Amino acid sequence: MYRFFYFFLIVLCFTSCKNQTKPNTQDVKNTQLSGPVFGTTYSIIYASEMDYTKQFDSLFTVVNKALSTYIPNSDISKLNRNEDVILDHHFNSVFRTSRIIFAATQGAFDPTIGNVVNAWSFGADKNKFLTDSVTINNLMLDVGFQKVQIAPFRNGFKINKPKETYLEFNAIAKGYGVDVIADFLDAKNVDNYLVEIGGEIRARGKNIEKESPWRVGLDEPRFDGEQSVYKAISLKDEAMATSGTYRKFKVDDQGNRYAHIINTKTGYPSKTNILSVSVIANNCMTADGYATAFQAMGIDRLTRFLEKHPELKVFIVFENNNGEFDSKSFNQFPE
Repeated sequence: MYRFFYFFLIVLCFTSCKNQTKPNTQDVKNTQLSGPVFGTTYSIIYASEMDYTKQFDSLFTVVNKALSTYIPNSDISKLNRNEDVILDHHFNSVFRTSRIIFAATQGAFDPTIGNVVNAWSFGADKNKFLTDSVTINNLMLDVGFQKVQIAPFRNGFKINKPKETYLEFNAIAKGYGVDVIADFLDAKNVDNYLVEIGGEIRARGKNIEKESPWRVGLDEPRFDGEQSVYKAISLKDEAMATSGTYRKFKVDDQGNRYAHIINTKTGYPSKTNILSVSVIANNCMTADGYATAFQAMGIDRLTRFLEKHPELKVFIVFENNNGEFDSKSFNQFPE
């Protein structure tokens, strides 16, 4: 299964789309920065008057260079062309966390599904829509994250993988980008911030101007393309990522609709009544990866999994047997 839809999460405390805003307060001021990144947008609020725009842009560039399959000369693009490339610590961090989630979910999250995703035209290659069984079965021969190994090499890392295996971390890299910015602010001793990229969030402390917790809103699943808030929650010293299936799909010549979540065991779109999954974890990369994995697990399997993983707080919106929206929370997801 793989997620390529940028599921928007409405940040209730954002009041401006300007590139930089410094509210009028006599005491401590927040700085708000926003702009385009990773094919979506970012918004960052932090309790400091320092302008870190250049530093943020540099960090985004480095992460893109390591992990973006949409950039032809990125490290991962070179790797997928089987070119000789030494990978950096960003790639290694995402690879290691992906390995943990892959093992924990028994392969429901698998970064080697990229060629199959491209065949369904949900990935970086937009010119394909090959859904015949022969094509899918052949591509599935190269799927399996257990076939890929990473090891230290000189001042970086090297990958050992089958020649035809295609790696893609789009379902976790956005969350990692959030963590990179949050870690930077931590290093600058910024104690209160909220970092958001394309709906994925990490928060620390509180909104000091309002003297209140960071409040964020979960996007309501809607099939009309519009946006509205389903529920609002508070976040503190944690991260949240959300994955949804109800906006991005493909329709073939016969009118069949295919959702963008690919079952990593079959190579075909997953059939699930889960419309969205929100996951709260210690870091955004972990939340992002699990949000993707949970989409195709089904409610029963998800429930059993979360009984063994109380560290993950989860909220799902699903379609019940009456065709109505319903919801369920796990492990004390905030109300």
